[in-house]
Amino acid sequence: MPQPPSAASRDEPVIRERGDACPGALRLHAADDGFLARVRLPGGLLTVRQASALALAADRFGDGHLELTSRGNVQLRGLADGCGAGLAELLDGAGLLPAPSHERVRNIVATPMSGLDGPDGPDGPDGPDGPEGQGRPDALVWALEFDRLLCASPWAAALSGRFLFAFDDGRGDVASLGPDVTVLGRPGGRALVRLGRAADAVELAGPDSPRAALTAARYFLDSAAEAGTQAWRVSELPAEHALDTAGFGRRLEVAGIAATPVGPVDRPYAPPPLPSGAGGHDRATLCVLPPLGRLDSAQWRVLAQVADEGGGELRVTPWRSVILPAASARGAARIEDAGLVLAPGSPWESVTACTGRPGCAKSRADVRADARAVADRARGPLPVHWSGCERRCGHPRGTAWVDLVATGSGYRLAAPGRPVRDGVRPSELAAALADARTDPDVVKK
Repeated sequence: MPQPPSAASRDEPVIRERGDACPGALRLHAADDGFLARVRLPGGLLTVRQASALALAADRFGDGHLELTSRGNVQLRGLADGCGAGLAELLDGAGLLPAPSHERVRNIVATPMSGLDGPDGPDGPDGPDGPEGQGRPDALVWALEFDRLLCASPWAAALSGRFLFAFDDGRGDVASLGPDVTVLGRPGGRALVRLGRAADAVELAGPDSPRAALTAARYFLDSAAEAGTQAWRVSELPAEHALDTAGFGRRLEVAGIAATPVGPVDRPYAPPPLPSGAGGHDRATLCVLPPLGRLDSAQWRVLAQVADEGGGELRVTPWRSVILPAASARGAARIEDAGLVLAPGSPWESVTACTGRPGCAKSRADVRADARAVADRARGPLPVHWSGCERRCGHPRGTAWVDLVATGSGYRLAAPGRPVRDGVRPSELAAALADARTDPDVVKK
């Protein structure tokens, strides 16, 4: 799985000369395999009805597949020219477009397992946050309330489609994704709100965190307007216009939100949820991993059906997996029969890839096909990312991963502590990759 983010920061502010062209459900992107739509799912949450609508959209307008993104959203590919109005009508009817003017700015991730851990887990009375009543909050509740406030604020439509909000229940999973605004749950119903990569934060009552996050968004937009650099994210602001906790605190006071400065704050880190099945229980929370985050509509409908028989919802994670609460053992078997991963230890836990051919015109290889061809024969502790070109779209955060980049004459392979190897041919990939991922000197680093 992706590693914790690196501590690297920008040395120079970004000055942009164009607007954000990030795709959405209404603004389609022209790709080499047709048009692409990105449907935002605040907190990753989907009802069964909404999930079914996405499958229908994939079949009716696209290539019959759904892709999970690194922000817990869903993409539809291979869309036909002129399908925009029909797609929008279908999505709107399912409640997936509550505010068309804001649909690209609803970039909201939340701890996928928040509120689902059992009594012996981290949220329960026997977990690290005990005693009972002092456990972690349900961050998804805060995320959904924030989405409502965001959609109801006309000015918020000016945010970039890349600006990211994270509601973390305190374990540190989505807080590690480099958000622009982070809400981090604390025991006793409290929360921290942090701006960008700031070392400090403010502490406030958890129920106030949605309004505080909205205040942070307005603070960013005001600072970006003053800077005049068309910054899309907090890290892109020039130093003289950087957000600071003191200024944020003053804005919270004006908004009637009681907050206390805290700093420096700890940065907890929790790994993503791993694939997991029913484990012999009649009902269990499943973590389903589609290889490379891509499913066909038939597989997606199996997930929707299992969810319908269980907890009634699906949670798409930023690690391209799907959480199904209260699923049955019979449902787990159906998911595995559909070719999706539930058993821990799968090679797909640590393999990611960009779109590659035929979807991307810049790609020099069908990286997904090459990854599938060697996944079982090239296992190792380091994650590996396959890229069709030097842009390395979708690569893991941090630095500790094996990097494969298609060059047109093979692959360039780079791994921590190892010399770069050029011209690796498809027939050599399995051996070269297994060696790079398992060398003892690499693991030490």
